[in-house]
Amino acid sequence: MVRIDKPLDGQRVCRNCIAKSHIEECVRCGARREPATRDAQGRPLCPNCLVTDPANVEVCIGCGKRRRVQNRTSDGPLCPNCCPLPVLVCSICGRTAPGTHSRLTGLPRCGGCDRRQARCASCGRLRGIHSGTAEAPICGPCTTPDAELWRPCPTCGEAERLRSSGPCPRCTLKQRLHELLANGSGSTPPKLQALHQALASTERAATGLRWLSGGIVSTVLSDLGSGRRPLTHEALDELPEGKVVEHIRSVLVATDALPKRDEQMVRLERHVKDIVTSHATAEGRKFLHRYATWHLLRRLRRRSRGKETTHYQLQVARQHLRAGVYLLNWLEDQNLTLATCRQADLERWMASDGVRLRQEAGHFVRWALTQKITRDLSFPAERWNGPSRPMDDEARWDTARRLLHDDTFKPEDRLAGLLLLLCAQWPAAISRLTVDHIEETDGVVRIRLGAVAVAVTVTVTVTVELPAPVAELALQQVQVRRSHAVLGRTDSPWLFPGGQPGRPISAWAMGERLRKLGIRLAEARSTALFQLATELPAAVLARTLGIDITVAVKWQRAAAGDWAAYAAEVSRRRASPQHPIHEPGVPT
Repeated sequence: MVRIDKPLDGQRVCRNCIAKSHIEECVRCGARREPATRDAQGRPLCPNCLVTDPANVEVCIGCGKRRRVQNRTSDGPLCPNCCPLPVLVCSICGRTAPGTHSRLTGLPRCGGCDRRQARCASCGRLRGIHSGTAEAPICGPCTTPDAELWRPCPTCGEAERLRSSGPCPRCTLKQRLHELLANGSGSTPPKLQALHQALASTERAATGLRWLSGGIVSTVLSDLGSGRRPLTHEALDELPEGKVVEHIRSVLVATDALPKRDEQMVRLERHVKDIVTSHATAEGRKFLHRYATWHLLRRLRRRSRGKETTHYQLQVARQHLRAGVYLLNWLEDQNLTLATCRQADLERWMASDGVRLRQEAGHFVRWALTQKITRDLSFPAERWNGPSRPMDDEARWDTARRLLHDDTFKPEDRLAGLLLLLCAQWPAAISRLTVDHIEETDGVVRIRLGAVAVAVTVTVTVTVELPAPVAELALQQVQVRRSHAVLGRTDSPWLFPGGQPGRPISAWAMGERLRKLGIRLAEARSTALFQLATELPAAVLARTLGIDITVAVKWQRAAAGDWAAYAAEVSRRRASPQHPIHEPGVPT
C-alpha cells in the first residue's frame, strides 16, 4: 500500500513521486539528490556539498562573519544562525510562532511542538508529537502507520524511526543505565532503583544518552552503583563543583536516594571556612570565625525557621562577611586592630576612596561593640521610615488587569504576578508555594500565605479567598504545572517547579520572569503593602500575608493607619446571624 500525499496540479500522487519531482543534479559532485540550497548563480547544491563546498562560505549580512550560507535573500546570504524560521500558525497548538512544515503531514508546526513529547491520544505511548491537537496529540506511527520509516524495535517491539538495525534510543538508554548502576551481582542497588526509573523515563531518550556520555556523569553513577563511592552528600562534595554534580545530587534527593539538605546553607558554611582560613592574621581569623559562626549563621538559621535558605539570604550574609574582611584588611595596613581603632580612624576609612561595602561593614562594627572587642566607636544604623520611591497605585491596578485578561502571557507568570501585585508576596515566597497551599472547598478557592502561632506547639493557618479570575489561574497551575527539568523529572509538590528535579524555581528566576512582564518588584510590592497597611491592622496583616509582625507595624506607621480603637470597636459588636462578626477588609 502506497500512502497518497497532498495533490499536485489536481492529481493525487504518492510521496515517492513528490520526492522525485524535487531531485536535481548537484553542480559540485553530480549526485542526483534533493538540493539543500543554491549557490550564487542559482545552481543546486546537495546537503553534503552544502557543508564541504568552500565556495558556499561567504560573509553573512546578519552577523558579518564568514560562515556557510544557509539561505540567500535579495539583500545577501545568511548563515544558519542568522537565517530566521518562517512565522507560521502551528497546526497542533494553534500558536503563531517560528516553525517549519512537518515532513510527515506537510502542515506547519512550531518549534515547541517539534520538540515536545506527550502521551499519544491514540496508542497511549509517550512519544514525539506529529499531528493532532495540544489536548489530543498524535504520535508519528499513529499519524502515518504505513510509512516505511517506522519499524519495530528489536528489543521492545515499539515502532520507532530507527536509522540503524540496533535498538531504539529508549532501550539503549535503559541498557546504558543498567550497565552504569549495576553492582557486583549485576543488579541495581535498591537505593538506586528509583534513580534508574527516573532517568529511564525521561521524555527525550536521546538527551539522556548525551548526558550520560558527557563529563563525569557516567563515572559518578558507576562509582555509586558499584559502591566505590559512598552514597552520601559528603562523598559528592569531594567532586568538582558544577551544574552537573548539582543535577546528580538533585536527582538523588528527588528519588529519596539521599536525604534533603539546605544547599545554600552548605555553600555559605563552605564560603565562611574559605574566608576565615585565608585571612592573613590569627586575630582576624578568630574574630571572623566568631562573627560568622555565632552571629551571621546563627541569626540566619533562627530566621529561616527550618526552611531552606534563599539565594538572597546567602548573598546578604556573604556581603556582611566580606565587609568585615575589608575593614580588617584596612586596619592591618594602618597598623591598627579593632581594639586600638578609634572613631577618627573609622571615619577616615569611611571617607576614603575605593571603600567597598561601607554600609554592610556597620553590622560588623556594631557586633564588635556588643562583644566588647572594641570601644568608643559609633556606626549608626539606617532606620527605615517608609518607602522612598513614589508609588503609583493606578499603575499597579493597570498591570493587574493586564495579567487577568491577557492570554498571551503564560498562566504561571500571570498567577505569580497577581500574587505580587495583590497579596504583596516576594518572589522568594511565591517560589516556595506548594500545591497544598491551594485549597478548594465548596467551589471557593483559597490560598494559604501565612500562619499564626497561638501556642508553643499549636499553629493556626490563615487563608485568603481568591477572586474568580485568580482562582481559575491557581487551579489551572495546579493541574498543568510542569517541571523544567529535562533529565530525571519527578513528581514535585511545588506549585512552580524549577529546573532541577524535586526543587522549586529559584527566587532569582521567578524575579526575572516577573520583570519580563514589566513589573518592578520592589515598587509593586511596596505599593501593594502600603495599600493593605492602610486597610488592615498590623496583626491581621502579619498573619494573613505571612510577614513578621515588626514589619507589619512599620508599614502601618508608614501608611499612617490609626487602629488604636480597633479592638474596642470589635468587642462592642454584637454577633447575630444577620450581622456576624467580621473584620473589615480581611479576606476570609
